[in-house]
Amino acid sequence: MANFSLDAIDLRILAELQENAKLTNVELASRVNLSPSPCLARVRSLENNGVITRAVTLLDPLKIGLGVSVFIQIRLERQVEQALENFEAAMQRHPEVMECYLMTGDSDYLIRVVVQDVQALERFIVDALSKIAGVANIRSSFALKQVKYKTALPLEARRPGAR
Repeated sequence: MANFSLDAIDLRILAELQENAKLTNVELASRVNLSPSPCLARVRSLENNGVITRAVTLLDPLKIGLGVSVFIQIRLERQVEQALENFEAAMQRHPEVMECYLMTGDSDYLIRVVVQDVQALERFIVDALSKIAGVANIRSSFALKQVKYKTALPLEARRPGAR
């Protein structure tokens, strides 16, 4: 919700939870200098207002055999509502699609796919992606090295008095 007002304590709570969602309420309260009851009330308010949408466990893709990360640019034949909806619904059905963005510029969509190997990528492109109605062009780029990856949003810019 864009209208929900966040104060400095809310931002500290969010920063702590972004780093470790497994913190107990007592640990979290201690870190943000609150007693446990008001801390829990704030967390519940952040959840109820849609600021906190879920808590997840992040996995190391290499340790579970998913060592190939690929960015794929897709151009559609026509950018009409039905084609967009069709493509987006198809992306929801594929667990190897980690991210999907509607883009401006040369491509209509940018997706990030994580797979076991090049053969799995080929199967995804040939058996799934190229068979989606309306797909006109597919361009892939392999990620050679992950230089930076984070899931925590930059809350510093949101702090009162920050520029």
